Amino acid sequence: MDDTPTARALRTLELIQTLPGITAAELAGRLQVTDRAARRYVATLREAGVPIDAERGPYGGYRLGRGARMAPLVFHAGEALGLTMAVLDGHHAAADPDDPVGAALGKLIRALPEHAGRQAERVRRHAAAVPDRRAARPDPSIASALADAVARRRRVRIGYRTEAGTATVTVADPWAVLVRHGRWYLLCHAHRADATRAYRLDRIERLDVLDGEATVPADLDPVAALEEHLATGWEYATHVVFDAPTASVAPHVGASMGRLAAIDGGQRCELVGTTSNPAMYAGEWLASIPIPFRVVGGPELRSAVADVVTRMRRSLDDD
Repeated sequence: MDDTPTARALRTLELIQTLPGITAAELAGRLQVTDRAARRYVATLREAGVPIDAERGPYGGYRLGRGARMAPLVFHAGEALGLTMAVLDGHHAAADPDDPVGAALGKLIRALPEHAGRQAERVRRHAAAVPDRRAARPDPSIASALADAVARRRRVRIGYRTEAGTATVTVADPWAVLVRHGRWYLLCHAHRADATRAYRLDRIERLDVLDGEATVPADLDPVAALEEHLATGWEYATHVVFDAPTASVAPHVGASMGRLAAIDGGQRCELVGTTSNPAMYAGEWLASIPIPFRVVGGPELRSAVADVVTRMRRSLDDD
């Protein structure tokens, strides 16, 4: 990356354009300069005639002012192909021009330079994408409104329908919107339950953004918090003991499987959690771990492991 003042000023403009409300401290962190230097780059842009507004307060920061005209985006072939592949990977109907995402991608490709656009269109038309059966697309307006509520730290009221079909209404402090294995989640603090919750966006039927300010933990790690939450609170308990220390088992265990802890002076470890799908837990997760283990808790999980063992044994029967 070019480290000249001109390059840093242009990078400052790009950051203000893409992250409205970015503060001087955030600019400094992304540019790897001091706060004073970041403000100097903003001043340089203003001297060059770029209208940049500064808002005070906890949610203030720099924004492009009215009348700002940005140069058109220009992609090179590698960027165009990478973007097309990423869209196809995350939204398999993007090759269909009648699909909203497919139509948007087509418009973008038509705006590219001929060489880059031709390659991107070939990939879009001829790359076969296999739909992810677990993926669930939320309403874009719900996703957008939640992301805005997270950014502005505004409390929300959620009309939600559970997997069992029960309709609920929850007031929550939204913390983050995350995508995990093709599903979109809102990580938040639910006031009535006074607990961390993760709601699937595709099951949110109504959303109201309230005036109250949301409280977000200062040390929040959204990804870790989501994984930990998804490992607890499900219908069926799980308790597995591995004949190996934690360091050997941890690379094979995802956070959504439960909490891993050392036992017997560190010679062995145990995995304690919950699941809504014992068959998947046994047949996909545990079966893939190349370390001896015993299921010591959770009758449903023990039964599911027994079913996997029986099925595997039958596959070797001479009869």
